Amino acid sequence: MSKSSTVSRGLAIAAVCVLGLVVGLGLAWWQWERYSSAGGTFQNLGYVLQWPLFGLFPLFMVRRMRRLRRQAAEQRTETEPTGGTAVPLKQRRTDAPTTASARSVARAGPADDELAAYNRYLAELNARDREGN
Repeated sequence: MSKSSTVSRGLAIAAVCVLGLVVGLGLAWWQWERYSSAGGTFQNLGYVLQWPLFGLFPLFMVRRMRRLRRQAAEQRTETEPTGGTAVPLKQRRTDAPTTASARSVARAGPADDELAAYNRYLAELNARDREGN
């Protein structure tokens, strides 16, 4: 992604966040006017409290997505090899089991012999079921 598209994307996200907050505050003000009028109800007061939260939601989501991206990047850098040339992920994981039951059997330690036997049994049942279909 180029720097100009990143900047324009960031500005668009900021504009949506500001617009959401302005609209939410405007609707809260409108509901406050309705609540303070003669026909106002407690439902209008509830909306007065609710609309600003709706207006802040885009900002919350942007912060949450950035935090999750940062955590994912940190996890990737922790699992990446540090020296030599980078090896594609598919080449690094060729020795990994491919099915969920095989992964659980591979993860089972000596104390989990009963669990490993049960997982092998489930893997056999799965193989038989696939042969039958």
